[in-house]
Amino acid sequence: MPRNRPLYVESFDDRHGKQRLYFRRGKGPRTPLPGPIGSDEFREAYANALSGEVTAAKPAPTKDAPGTIGALISSYMRSESYASLRQTTKAGYISRLDGIREKHGHRTVSGLTRERVVTAFLQPLAEKPGAYLDTLKKLRILIKHAILLGWLKSDPSFGIKRPKSKEIPAWTDDEIAQFEKRWPIGTKQRLVFALMLFTGQRRSDVHRMTWADTGPGWIKVVQQKTGAKLTIALHRDLAAVLAAAPREHMVIISTEYGQGHTVDGFSGFLRDAITDAGLPLRCQPHGLRKAAGRRLAEAGCSANEIMAVLGHKTLAEAERYTRDADQQRLARAAVTRLEHAARTNIPKPKPRGLGKIQKKKG
Repeated sequence: MPRNRPLYVESFDDRHGKQRLYFRRGKGPRTPLPGPIGSDEFREAYANALSGEVTAAKPAPTKDAPGTIGALISSYMRSESYASLRQTTKAGYISRLDGIREKHGHRTVSGLTRERVVTAFLQPLAEKPGAYLDTLKKLRILIKHAILLGWLKSDPSFGIKRPKSKEIPAWTDDEIAQFEKRWPIGTKQRLVFALMLFTGQRRSDVHRMTWADTGPGWIKVVQQKTGAKLTIALHRDLAAVLAAAPREHMVIISTEYGQGHTVDGFSGFLRDAITDAGLPLRCQPHGLRKAAGRRLAEAGCSANEIMAVLGHKTLAEAERYTRDADQQRLARAAVTRLEHAARTNIPKPKPRGLGKIQKKKG
């Protein structure tokens, strides 16, 4: 009898006749899945289970002295604001908050001043702008919670500027061509690259894409960061790459062991492919999403059309691409007009006598 369920999915009806779905690999633990099979919710949860992603574990309870930063962190992690975060977001919060607790959990919240925030929390991270910015963000979340509890009356981080960080640039057309020359159609590297470039999605979404998400002329995406549900038309170049790819697994991008990638593993694989193509360090994986937006804008797409592909929540995010493309078009048109004026502005000979009527003899 043919199998009508995805790999590793178990199904049974409970005593109320409702179908229950679970993911179980070998003799591992069972993970419940939302139904029905084929729904957007099922595909997202199934892709996460295949790639080995697990729900962020709750931190072990700790005994913190009242009024300390450690006690504030514990209070925040029991709050509705924290509970409403996505599980993947919680994992990142836990990592940073645990670091703050380990180094500063003994400090009192009432003793927080602008000077202490800068010297104790931020200055040690001066050469790590990413960690500096994330620590400042988490501190402000904790301070906001402390004000809500009445532990603080004002924000001691007010006026502290965010560190300047360089924006990840979009790939140029020459860099795109160089990668495609190194990795032809049929290679896994080209498959990963094409999915990133022609869907314009983030790594956290591309590594979870399954063959069930594709159809005749389209591919479906449920963005992990925003929850947006997108149906994107397949670019003909992406369709050609997908047609040449082997279907060895439920997920489109699988490891050599026949399993889905984690986000870090997926990023490392693409990073190695970029290096092997001889491209500079500026060519980051996220730059392919930027390149997708740039190409859409240069093709004349509106901000709303770019939003429909990239899944941006606000027009301002998409308008950055159209603004740059408009500037280039206007600059090109201006120079063309200037060159045309120079070619047609041929000086005419001056009239004799500056236009005065000459006197006749006699």
